[in-house]
Amino acid sequence: MKVLVTYYTQTGNTKRVAEAICDEIGDSAESKALADVESLDGYDLAFVGFPIMAFSPAKPAKDFLEAHAAGKRVALFITHAAAEENEILDEWVAKCKDAAAGAELVGTFNCQGELSEQVAELLAGSEDPGLREFGQARQETLGQPDETRLAKARAFASEIVETLKD
Repeated sequence: MKVLVTYYTQTGNTKRVAEAICDEIGDSAESKALADVESLDGYDLAFVGFPIMAFSPAKPAKDFLEAHAAGKRVALFITHAAAEENEILDEWVAKCKDAAAGAELVGTFNCQGELSEQVAELLAGSEDPGLREFGQARQETLGQPDETRLAKARAFASEIVETLKD
């Protein structure tokens, strides 16, 4: 099975998850930055990763999925600064799945990443109390994704690949 692991990252969080996924899959996986991928043709499976930005999939990833995912077997991996048990994630992940609506979506993984200092400062200065609180909680995101989250990403990748081999 020929597998592509492609990602869009700004701070390195999503790239770290992509590397964990690619390492788990092994030699049958090819890793590329999203900007370097022109098509999903020729791949049996594509893991597409990106961060949540402004409560939605990052625009480059959304545009890529809408343009190239139709009819392709895709697994999404998503990073964000929220704790995984935060109820708002359901809404954010749903928007990500909507961007891949034309794909054969075989799985979705999401995990917390580190909120950048610049974004935290921007949020902390917001007039919206919820955004301010989110920005002030940056300390809780430092060091994410940690090894536990990366291990979950590897397990996700392994499960998807094994399921599709059957």
